[in-house]
Amino acid sequence: LSMCSKLCYAIGGAPNQVAGSAASFFLQIYLLDIAHITPFHASLVLFIGKASGAVTDPVAGFFISKSRWTKIGRLMPWVLACTPFTIISYFFMWYLPPFVSGRVAWYLIFHCLFQALTTLFQVPYSALTMFLSTDQKDRDSATAYRMTMEVLGTLIGAALQGQIVASAHVSPHCTVNPSVNTTDSWHDITSIPDPSDPLSHQAKVYMIAAGVIAGVYLLGIIVLFLGVKERDDPYALNSDRAIPFCKGLALTMKHGPYVKLTASFLLISTAVQLEQGNFVLFCTHAAGLRNHFQYLVVTILVSAALSVPFWQKFLQRFGKKCAACGISWMIPFAVMLVTIPNLILAYFVAFISGLSIAASLLLPWSMLPDVVDNFRLQNPHGKGHETIFYSSYVFFTKMSAGIGLGISAAGLEFAGYKPGICRQSDNVILTLKLLIGAVPAILILLGLFILLFYPITEESRRETKLALEELR
Repeated sequence: LSMCSKLCYAIGGAPNQVAGSAASFFLQIYLLDIAHITPFHASLVLFIGKASGAVTDPVAGFFISKSRWTKIGRLMPWVLACTPFTIISYFFMWYLPPFVSGRVAWYLIFHCLFQALTTLFQVPYSALTMFLSTDQKDRDSATAYRMTMEVLGTLIGAALQGQIVASAHVSPHCTVNPSVNTTDSWHDITSIPDPSDPLSHQAKVYMIAAGVIAGVYLLGIIVLFLGVKERDDPYALNSDRAIPFCKGLALTMKHGPYVKLTASFLLISTAVQLEQGNFVLFCTHAAGLRNHFQYLVVTILVSAALSVPFWQKFLQRFGKKCAACGISWMIPFAVMLVTIPNLILAYFVAFISGLSIAASLLLPWSMLPDVVDNFRLQNPHGKGHETIFYSSYVFFTKMSAGIGLGISAAGLEFAGYKPGICRQSDNVILTLKLLIGAVPAILILLGLFILLFYPITEESRRETKLALEELR
């Protein structure tokens, strides 16, 4: 693969991360403090939206596996067809409608549409890795390019969104470093002005940010289409038959390496989603860092973007399972931030968290092609199983993340979160500390424990590569 092809492939995945990053970091606080939706309704929007995207994954995998080869490939038409609808649904997900009573339904509809449409993009795009080259090093290299650009996309999304909408969450009515809350005084604090008017400053800056990110989305897809050529299944013989979707799904669920990889990273990805979804809320309401949250988010993502090449070199030298240890680095520092909320410490925690997030993003997408190759070796006369692996993997990770975000928003409702006020109760602050510190730590440790039993080693990868070359 040429460097140009790898770069164009990587750029094509960035827009999805730009939009997803903005939603991950800011959608929850937007629903709570700008749209003035209760935490319970926000939890429904977040969970059902993620669930709709998750349910779309196997459906997308089914139809894509039935697709015929065209002049531009079998996967590329799906990527191009869903793009304009994805852009429209993303913009309206950040639009503040003039009515109040139907806002929950409005955000639920457009969040579900956006999640479902991004799935129709993500499944064929991620499966495209298998149709770029037959060489494992080329695919690993393309994955590293892709992860670097996707982390940069996450950085761009969070930075754009953070810089544009920061003024919506900074109010002269709120002090920068409020004193410790007391249960008898927090109800009386002056609240942030109500931004329920669609023409308010808060609503306008969110729509501006949505328009800018929609433009980035369109540009990335154009680069992908012009710079990447999809190749047909390089290992398939003319006599090979496509594996039926239901049979292929049953086979993947019985494939040991896939089950262990998926179980491990669905726990780890849920932990990362909890960190992203609650970080801005934590900085705003629990750590006294209301005026610094956008810079902390940028620090996390710059650190993640810069460390992807380091992790790629690390896993090439020491192995992919060994590189997973880097995911645990964020645990002690996140616990320190929760117990000692300090500005300097917060930036250090943000830097270390970026290193861990980069490892958690790179590893599963680097290991999944190895699992697909292992399955191909055990089922040498079937084809079309790649989209089944990728769609079901994205299904499980999205579903687990949706459950995690839904439970976290419901926990804030139970703790007594009040939209729009400057200082929350002690129960809300405690809940945010648990969602940032304890819960992600437990999920990451459980995920890494399961990964210990992942059977594909560097030696078995080389053996599989030689056997597939013989097959080809």
